[in-house]
Formats: sequence, structure tokens, C-alpha cells
Amino acid sequence: MRWALVKVALAVTVMVVVAFAVPLGLVIKEMAQDRALTNAERQAAAIAPTLSITTERAPLEVAVQATQAGAAGRMSVHVPAGRDGGGPVDIGTQRAGEADQELVQDLRRAATTRVTGGSVLLQPTVMKDSRVAVVEVFVPSSEMSTGVVTAWLMLAGVGLALIVGSVAVADRLGVRMVRSAQRLAGAAHELGEGRLGARVPEEGPTELRSAAIAFNAMADQVVQLLANEREMAADLSHRLRTPLTVLRLNAASLGDGPAAEQTRAAVEQLEREVDIIIRTAREAKPQTTAVGPGAGCDVSEVVRERMDFWSALAEDEGRKVRVAGVDRPVRIPVARPELAAALDALLGNVFRHTSEGTAFSVDVHNGEDAVIVLVSDAGPGIADPAAALARGNSGARDGSTGLGLDIVRRVAESTGGDVRIGSSVLGGTEVRVWIGLGAVPGAPEERRRGHRGPDRRRTLITAGRRVRGDF
Repeated sequence: MRWALVKVALAVTVMVVVAFAVPLGLVIKEMAQDRALTNAERQAAAIAPTLSITTERAPLEVAVQATQAGAAGRMSVHVPAGRDGGGPVDIGTQRAGEADQELVQDLRRAATTRVTGGSVLLQPTVMKDSRVAVVEVFVPSSEMSTGVVTAWLMLAGVGLALIVGSVAVADRLGVRMVRSAQRLAGAAHELGEGRLGARVPEEGPTELRSAAIAFNAMADQVVQLLANEREMAADLSHRLRTPLTVLRLNAASLGDGPAAEQTRAAVEQLEREVDIIIRTAREAKPQTTAVGPGAGCDVSEVVRERMDFWSALAEDEGRKVRVAGVDRPVRIPVARPELAAALDALLGNVFRHTSEGTAFSVDVHNGEDAVIVLVSDAGPGIADPAAALARGNSGARDGSTGLGLDIVRRVAESTGGDVRIGSSVLGGTEVRVWIGLGAVPGAPEERRRGHRGPDRRRTLITAGRRVRGDF
């Protein structure tokens, strides 16, 4: 592409220079010739007053010598013989032929003829006795081309400068285009080799800049899709832990015996395998799940549905359960499967990390600006809520997957909310998940710093439990 642009610029510039320089050079040559002939006419006209007065040789010779051309021996005067018997008068060296002189006398108009070494101007002058005298001025070729060579050299220099300049500009433009195209090709190769961080600087010509923007958007989309796939695999694996929790608790109630021990060992093995799947899927940092326009669910309906499942297990373990505030619809901008997964993650850990008989409650409060869902337990609580949140955000550090709170965090942050842990009214732990009714960029970070926008509507989900393991 670079050399193609250089060749095109070279061809176009050469054609333009030739199209303008050649005619202009010819015009300059014609102007030089006209200037020399005009000067010759002026000197020939200087003899006319003398010819109109006398035709004697002596005065005419004096008049001829008084001119620049006469003094240089380049002027001659030819006076024809008179009717009164006077002979012809010829002064100076004659260079034009007799035929040319007779033609000028007959036509009585100035004429120019080519001779050896230059040109001759023949200027007719009508005398008082009607005779036509001819003044001949010789113009050498060197005088007719004075300044032409210099002008042509200047034209050639200007043309050459234009050609060099156009080639240099085309080369720089070609380098710019080729560099942008090479960067785009290199980034495409890197992306094809699996280096997902490859991006292209958005610079260069408009077309290549648009291509770079499209490539970067495509790369970001690929990264997002891969992250979503990994996160989906982790979420699906984590959802298996809900029935695994039930199996583990049921296996614990089987008593002693080889069959019971084998069942408990199998459940523990299955639980370890699920943990391995979750860790593998979470090797890359998950991306925040965005909620599309129109997505959402009814918090009350989801809570009722999940509590129907967990209440049966709570009854088996002798746990007191209280559910309130789910008698009317409360919609939030979160997909139903995402909210169900978050609730299962929170409630599953209540059963997993609190002893049998520990009570918990689920309360849904619908205020003017927020919806509050409180899931509180009567466990021993948590000594370091900040560490629990860090585990949920950064992954496992104590043998757990660290995905429980992370699932809840992503659900909240996708709408501009966040997650908090506090003490519940039952004496245990309370985990608060803020879900905004309208996603506000930067809201999660502001809330983590303790700043809440006064005009921001939000949904508050509070899940209270002892925070351990999956938190």
C-alpha cells in the first residue's frame, strides 16, 4: 500500500508538472523573442525622422551609428533609387535577401526573416517623395534567448521540488496507513493466539480508526462472553451445592454403619469435586453481569418459592422459620434465575454453617424508596465481616470457594448496589445486598466508601446468617 501510494503520487505530480511547465517554458521563450524584436523595432524607428528629412549618406550614417544596433554593426539602411536620377543608398551590412526587401517595400509592413546566426527585422519607412526605405536590424540568437535558460532551470527546480514533496507526503501517509494496518493485523493475530488483552490504538486514517474501534469492541465482547461462560459454569456448579447441602445433612442423620459412612464419604467426595469445578471456572476474574432492558422479577414470588424448598429441610432440623412481607408483588431489575441463585447461596450457608435448631427469618419490607428483605439467623455471628466480604470478592483463602457472596455481589452490582454484613436482630449475622431499581454507574464504589446518593432509589435485600465458608 505504501509503495502504491508513492507511485500514484509520483505519476500524478509528474503529469501536472509536465502539463504546466512545458507550455509555460514555451511562453517564456516566445516572450524573450518578442522582447528582442520589440527592442529592434524601437531602434529601427529611431532612423525614421532622419529618413523623412534627407537621404544623404553622411547624415544617415551618423544616425545609424547613434543607435545601439548601429554601433554594434547590426543595423543597415537601404534607400531605393529616386525618380530624379538619384542612386540607391545602402548603409551597413545587408543580411536579408533582395526578395525580402522588395516584399516589405511592396507591402509597406514590417517583417522578420531568419538568417544565419539569428533573425533580421525589416522595417519599411515611407519618405517624403513616396519612396520606401528599408531599415534592417539584425537580432542575434543569443539576444532572442536571453533569460530563457534561467527561467527553464527555475521551472525545472520548482517541478522537481513539487515531485519530491508529493512523494514524501505520499510516503508519510503510506507509512501512517501501513503502520495502523500492521497494528490491526498484529492485534488480530494475538487475539487469535489467545491473548485476550490485545487491543489496537484508535488512531490513523478515519477508515482504519473505525476498524480499530470495531476490533476493540469485538475483543471486549469476546472477553465478556468468555467471562460470562466461566461465570455461568461457576454459578451452575455452585447451584449444585444446594441439593448437596440437603444430602449432607440427611447423610449426617443416617447414624452409624458402613452404608452410612459410605454415603457420607460419597457426599464429601462429590462436594470436593464441585469445589474443584468452581475454582477452575473462576480462574479468570468474573465480569459484572449486566441486566438488560425489561429484565426483572418479583422478589416476593422468588422468596416464597425458595422458602418452600428450604422450609422442609428446616422442619427436619428443628429450625424455627419466619417469613413476612411477601404478600404483594415487589419487582426489581434482576433476572429470576440470578435472584434465586443468590438466595440459595445465602440460605444454603445458613444450614451449612449453623447448628441444627438455629432459627432464621425472612422479612420483606416494601418502603417508598426501597424494598428490604431481611433473612436473619440466631447463630453466633461473625467476628470479621470485612474479611468475609473480602473472601467473597477475591476467592477462597480458607478452603471454601468464596463464590457465595460473589454471586450475591454480582447480582447487586449489576443494578448499582452492593453487599454489606452486619448483626441481625436475632443475634446472628446480617448480610445486606443493595439492588438499585435503576443502574447508576459508579454507585457500588461510592457505597463501599460510605456515600449514598440522596436521589437514588434502591432495593435492599438483607440476608442474615452466620458468615463462614462460602462467604
